Amino acid sequence: MNARNVRWFLVLGVMAAFACGKAPAQAPTLPTETPQGPSSLPGSNTSAFGNVPGAGGTSFAAPAVGGGQILGGRPGAATPRVPTSVSTPGAGGNQAPSASVTAIPAAAPLTEVPLFGTLDLPAAADEGPPDGLTFDQALDLLIRQNLDLRSRQYEIPLAQADILTAGLRANPIFYADSQLIPYGAYSQKRQGGPLQYDVNISHPIDYSRKRLARLAVASQTKKAVELQYQDAVRVQIGNLAGAYVGALAARETLRYAEAGLKGLDRILAATERLQKFGNRTSADVLLIEAQKGAAEVGVMDAREGLRKAKLALGGYLNIPPEQAEAIELRASLRDSEPPAPPINELTQLALSCRPDVVGYRVGVDVARAGLRLQYANRYADAYVLYQPYTFQNLAYLGNHPGATSWALGVTVPLPLYNRNQGNIERAKLNIEQTKVQLEAVERLVIKEVRDAEQEYLSTRSYLDRLEQTVIPAAKKAMGDSSRLYEEGETADVTTFLNVQQRYNDLVRLYRDTAVRHRRSMFGLNTAVGARVLP
Repeated sequence: MNARNVRWFLVLGVMAAFACGKAPAQAPTLPTETPQGPSSLPGSNTSAFGNVPGAGGTSFAAPAVGGGQILGGRPGAATPRVPTSVSTPGAGGNQAPSASVTAIPAAAPLTEVPLFGTLDLPAAADEGPPDGLTFDQALDLLIRQNLDLRSRQYEIPLAQADILTAGLRANPIFYADSQLIPYGAYSQKRQGGPLQYDVNISHPIDYSRKRLARLAVASQTKKAVELQYQDAVRVQIGNLAGAYVGALAARETLRYAEAGLKGLDRILAATERLQKFGNRTSADVLLIEAQKGAAEVGVMDAREGLRKAKLALGGYLNIPPEQAEAIELRASLRDSEPPAPPINELTQLALSCRPDVVGYRVGVDVARAGLRLQYANRYADAYVLYQPYTFQNLAYLGNHPGATSWALGVTVPLPLYNRNQGNIERAKLNIEQTKVQLEAVERLVIKEVRDAEQEYLSTRSYLDRLEQTVIPAAKKAMGDSSRLYEEGETADVTTFLNVQQRYNDLVRLYRDTAVRHRRSMFGLNTAVGARVLP
């Protein structure tokens, strides 16, 4: 620090010392208005879900109260030298979080079913053991045990705690001082003072109802947080459905692979029998054995795929790996339910019940409550001063015992400056911004529902055609080819294997279409936000 700065600080210090020793008069309690720095907001709008819709123009802090500033601007009995922050619950910066689209967990990738090996249609459908895990049971486990949802669930009581913080009342300020203390002593020849002792209490009065406005914002924010949690549950249910269908698909793949292996065992036995009569060569036997080896590898691959699919499902349910590998499912890929409702009904249902859409509607209410809060923040608190005790020591005048007195006053800041115009304008714009975001979310939801409904209808149509025409014709052609081969009517084993390969491709197509359709059913539920299909 250079000499010039040192001199300025000395001058200011001397001026302050003289100022503190002058006036014994009563001074009003006056809050100093200064811009505020960032601080934590009571009833905070941020959470693990991201920013709450409609929170872009919201601040719970009164702009007239400065953190760390001195309550009062003049010396005297009613000038407490204490930070104003002690009288304002949750007072902090006027910075508000910017609004953003509701943050939801990203959809987990679905487990891919194995495509290696020879497949064949099993003789009968298999829904699993009677005591197997149904999707409804898996859904209950998800809600109770999923760690991601359990952690996000704490955002609701946290929002409730923010309501408590937003509703805190300002504390009164107690202040005691002694002033006009002489250097030495007063006397008849060296009169001054008199020495004075003061006790006073200043209580802020929230006449613009900032506390009620904060409570309104925090209450609406809690509603938005609850809807964000519901939307996180919706997305996790969609992820669970994908994992559940993935496990069903892996189980069906294993059944198809085992059926294909049994068929090759029968063909290999027939080839070896025909070889004895000279209708087949050793090369033909080796080709079938190679095909059987590939089928055995496909069965092992399918078993490993099923194990991984069960582990993926167990991850959503918070089940230990050893228990997840032992899960048996009670369900089927086949769709035997009535078709979904028409698209108009699905769209209206989604717009009325999807939590992210409803959350943005509540976000508009949050933004409106934020505007009311900014209007309330235009006015700083008034201060009522009660000074119950003032003692003036007049002993130096002789036998005078001294005098006591009391004082009462009120301070109301004049809102000539810092009337929160910027934040009011921001809050107004935030309402319009949230409405635009709501419209964007509604359009996105309509698109998602239409895409999901189209996927459902397309896969249902494909599956019906495969079940009614393609698969029966393929099974008949494969059966005829197998019968002719086993009877020695087919001259070339390569011709039979080509027929087998084409049939295998159709079986794969049928299985993939069944899996895709089952996923589309759950996908439609997720897009609508309600269970319209089992």
